[in-house]
Amino acid sequence: MLPKTHAPDDGARHRLAVPSGGGGDHASSSVSISSASSSSGAGGLSPLGTASPVRPSDYLARLLDPTQMDVQSAMDQMRTLLSLQPQRIYKTSYYRKQTKNHWARDDPAFAAVQVALLLAASLAYSVAFRPANGMLLTTIIGFAIKSVVINFIGVGVLVATIGKTISDRHLATVGRTHVKQTVEWLYAFDIHCNAFFPFFVVVYGVQFFLLPLVLGTSLMSLVISNTLFAVAFSWYFYITHLGYRALPFLSNTEVFLFPIAAVAFLYVFNLVGYPFGLGFNGSRVMAYDISNEHICIGPKKQGVISINAEIFKRAQVTRPSRIFGLSTKFKESEGVNALVSKKAFGEFMT
Repeated sequence: MLPKTHAPDDGARHRLAVPSGGGGDHASSSVSISSASSSSGAGGLSPLGTASPVRPSDYLARLLDPTQMDVQSAMDQMRTLLSLQPQRIYKTSYYRKQTKNHWARDDPAFAAVQVALLLAASLAYSVAFRPANGMLLTTIIGFAIKSVVINFIGVGVLVATIGKTISDRHLATVGRTHVKQTVEWLYAFDIHCNAFFPFFVVVYGVQFFLLPLVLGTSLMSLVISNTLFAVAFSWYFYITHLGYRALPFLSNTEVFLFPIAAVAFLYVFNLVGYPFGLGFNGSRVMAYDISNEHICIGPKKQGVISINAEIFKRAQVTRPSRIFGLSTKFKESEGVNALVSKKAFGEFMT
């Protein structure tokens, strides 16, 4: 009789040596992690068929301790998102799944840096649109709350929940283990954080330096403003699509690109509706949102533009004398007037 031989299991043939990362005597040691064990299936699941999510307590603990956050890594990931290959950022999620058995970040540095950038942008916009009544601090706090709590966290929670629900119910496929995998909610929120950064750069960053142009009522102002918002929203949905496409157990993730069609429709609608007074300027809407009472642009002592918020509702779309004209004409009704100085926009950035 021939001696019995034992064939190596599938996991033994595909082991990935990963440095332990420890210091001292353990610096040279390594751990062997199976990348395709028979009990894990696609995506590296645990034997029970469920992922090992990041514990909220650990996430919050690192958020409260800046020494445990890798800010440099977060900055590198932000640069990747602005490159021609933003999908590379999700490679780290795949490696994290293979080594730690979860897709989501366990380092809150990326979200913390974004919150800091939003606070800085809120300060800049509040100073630019400072209220005529002098309540600058109230404007800063109000716009910061809207930007961080509502636009970033609130919208992020909503979008992550919707994305996870759609993925789990309609896009998830059953793997070799016959276990239907689900998307980690924190990973869905990570996708929102990734997608929000290019949106922030365009809407909060680039637009700030173009305020003298985009706040006018001319067709050129409307085109520049709405182009910025169209690019920002399209970029957001594209990065979102890349995040869900990186999960091997999801199919037909192209559905996350569908909102771009709605963005294109609104963009064309504004151009076509401009001659009929139906188009709206995204930058002017944002300016109205910053201050619900008054919007003040430029140095006070130089003669500012003091615009009552009601004017944005009653503004009459008119053709300016020149294509880049920043003079603003408003329909006067019920005692609402726009006081426009001659040098307000010209001296805005000086």
